[in-house]
Amino acid sequence: MKLIFASLVALLACAAFSSVALAQEGGYTAEELQRISSTKESHHFEAEVHKLMDIIINSLYSTSEIFLRELISNASDALDKLRYFAISNKDLLKDDIPLDIKIKADPEANTLTIFDTGIGMTKEELVQNLGTIARSGTMNFIKNLQNSENAGDIGQIGQFGVGFYSAFLVADRVTVHTKSPLSDKQYVWEADSQQSFSVYEDPKGNTLGRGTAIVLHLKEGEEEYLEENRLQTLVKQYSQFIDFPIYLWASHEETVEKEIDENSDEEADDSMDIEEDEESEEEELSTIVVHDWERMNNLKPIWTRKASDIEEEEYNEFFHALSKGVDDPMAYTHFKAEGDINFKALLFVPPRAPHNLLDTVDNTRDVKLYVKRVFITDDFAEVIPRYLSFLKGVIDSDDLQLNVSREMLQQTKLLKAMQKKVHDYSCISQMIFEVRAFCKWGNKFSKSWSVLLRRILSFYETKFFLMPFTRVA
Repeated sequence: MKLIFASLVALLACAAFSSVALAQEGGYTAEELQRISSTKESHHFEAEVHKLMDIIINSLYSTSEIFLRELISNASDALDKLRYFAISNKDLLKDDIPLDIKIKADPEANTLTIFDTGIGMTKEELVQNLGTIARSGTMNFIKNLQNSENAGDIGQIGQFGVGFYSAFLVADRVTVHTKSPLSDKQYVWEADSQQSFSVYEDPKGNTLGRGTAIVLHLKEGEEEYLEENRLQTLVKQYSQFIDFPIYLWASHEETVEKEIDENSDEEADDSMDIEEDEESEEEELSTIVVHDWERMNNLKPIWTRKASDIEEEEYNEFFHALSKGVDDPMAYTHFKAEGDINFKALLFVPPRAPHNLLDTVDNTRDVKLYVKRVFITDDFAEVIPRYLSFLKGVIDSDDLQLNVSREMLQQTKLLKAMQKKVHDYSCISQMIFEVRAFCKWGNKFSKSWSVLLRRILSFYETKFFLMPFTRVA
């Protein structure tokens, strides 16, 4: 009997300790903890989801930094969905909450939070969207990913919301707070393993107004994603052309006047002459660190517009931002390809030849591949051959799947179809011949590029294409 009593006491003590720990971590009061206990529901992930998460964490993505791209893309989709539903139901936007995405790191709590003011989710949607894969063909999808022979067939990736689970690349626990305008309550989804998750009513009530906040409790060794500079780099690299504003909680220094103690001034000797020189003025100023929301994506994706609606000055300004320079491009082409794969491209000829144009090792290109305005890679030499590696610009397709790694992307059949389109003589040559059509540009192009282009001709059988540009006037 004493042993049973001791065991019961120990069990109760552990339960009390867990409640205290939860209260300290989430800042919950005893009353709020009671509300969580009364509304909390535990669920097991479907077997397919568990397998899918294992694939994502261990093989689908080649680098963990992809998680931020995926979560920002999901946030953008939620905002798009809200805007779409608001066409028929204007009450969804009656609160005048701006449509945006925010990212905030908390080094003390070791958390990274991604906010969006999109459509949010109801309790039922939380369970269905984040705990199950309610679509047919799921097992075939997983088998295709597991089978190395079918690794290139990635047509189904992106259709099951796999991007959300990339959060577990860097987090050992994920908490989702969400408020749907179709529900009067805000809910919390939480998972700290690949086996189960819990859903409960948020004891703090409606703190979001509308939308979703995904809190990542980072794993040990992933502290780099709490660094402001690292987050800025990733957002600008992958998501600078997202339709909605993306803000980062950032810091900057400001110089302010020091507060003067009035009591000490009264005690000062009035007869003392104070010389107000530059040194004394500097002593009255101090530097403070201020935190505020800083927008990360100011550059507009002009390639999504019709070429006839864009002025040449806009093309030049876009090239300046793309090349991080001040010189205008020699020429540009803006076209839309249709057929086996649909994509838009905006390509520029820079004013000067790159120094590494003939590098036989470097496979990177200054043409970046985007899927629905989200950066995927600039390492796709199969599409842009080395003799055209001087081109700068973007290629954007809605037909490719977003949730892909660079290695898997290179094997997709759609990419080979894109290669044929880009190699099309009419797409590239039209832009190049425009350069020579104007003597003032043609001479400049020939003198700047002739030596390099002659060397290119010795490597590639493309004389019919490039020979006209090697003649120095």
